[in-house]
Amino acid sequence: MNTSIYIAKRYLFSKKQTHAINIISGISMLGVLVGSAALIIILSVFNGFEKVILSMYSDFTPEIKIEPRLGKTFDPNTTYLTQLSKDGRVFSYTSVLQERVLIKYGAKPFIATVKGVSDDFLKNRQLDSTIQYGSFTLKDSGYNFAVIGTTLQSSLGVSLKDQFTPLQVYSPSRSSGNSTNPMNDFIFRTIIPSGVFGIQQEFDDLMVTPIEFTRDLLDEPKNVSSVEINFKPGTDVDQVQDEIKEKIGADFVVKNRKEQNTGLYKTINYERWSIFMILTFVLIIAIFNIVGSLTMLVIDKRKDIAILTSLGAHKRLIQGIFFFEGMMISAIGCITGVVLGTIVCLLQLQFNFVKMGAKLSVLDAYPVAFKARDFLLVFVTVSVIAVIASGISARLSVKRLDEIKQDL
Repeated sequence: MNTSIYIAKRYLFSKKQTHAINIISGISMLGVLVGSAALIIILSVFNGFEKVILSMYSDFTPEIKIEPRLGKTFDPNTTYLTQLSKDGRVFSYTSVLQERVLIKYGAKPFIATVKGVSDDFLKNRQLDSTIQYGSFTLKDSGYNFAVIGTTLQSSLGVSLKDQFTPLQVYSPSRSSGNSTNPMNDFIFRTIIPSGVFGIQQEFDDLMVTPIEFTRDLLDEPKNVSSVEINFKPGTDVDQVQDEIKEKIGADFVVKNRKEQNTGLYKTINYERWSIFMILTFVLIIAIFNIVGSLTMLVIDKRKDIAILTSLGAHKRLIQGIFFFEGMMISAIGCITGVVLGTIVCLLQLQFNFVKMGAKLSVLDAYPVAFKARDFLLVFVTVSVIAVIASGISARLSVKRLDEIKQDL
């Protein structure tokens, strides 16, 4: 064992003549413990929120989305897209026709987005989990139905129990002219709502319908706004995205989930790193208490240092003692804090004892999820701060060494 490490270990667990040194060392260790535990808990909670939010978005966000680079629509009946729809890795291939429309329910109007989807859209087994009222039914007994978002439902006061009042949907007619009646410039269709879904504000003004209804409403018999593709489990989506980009040509934009929701991912990352930086500053303050603790330890052990020096110990060995002393205090606090934070997260995961406090919240309790990179990040952060703080303490110990020699 290295001499500096051996002596540092003895100093760490031995009683000091000045009792305040034990207290300051304990406070330093406790500060590192609390800071490390807080980092693990906060990062794990953010992971939980990210997992829940992205899983909610994934119900309406496909793994791959193909859109035209220019214009609103394109012809999906190309050779490559036809081949892609038959690819063995594809789980669902949904043609989408989407546009802003005017929707009226009774006397109340609302500008919303109608999203016409092909039958493969209903292969998503998670759709039912988004339903708050009714069911996710788009076709039944030869009739078309609509599933609407909560924003649309609350704005219009739609009641699913009232089957005699349909949604009135208006879209500008392509062949509109100078008619004396402005309503002749619109295509008008009605549809009965079958369910209300709730995800996030971005989606909650949607009205999902069969694509046949939307084609009739928009007078668009062939083109689509986008193609949404989900793949079978085990498929490397990033690799497939690169393949599609290479083969489909420059006239199309191919987006994965992150690229479809860049604002969401940026917001989550900004919040995560903001909280991380705040807690890191707290951790810095806690760890730098080690400087004061080790400075007092140098004074307490001045006779021992003088004896070591007379026996031939050089300055590097003396520096090493106090450097490793600081690193041990940080390591014990960090490891204990990480273990404690993990236990708290596991208890929350199992028993949900910390509630959200909002009765109408989608989540009853704070979600938790672990990522190995978070544990590595905490260890690296504590290690870097501890090295700096211990290095400062070690350099100060050498300066104190010269003063001690003069005093003795």
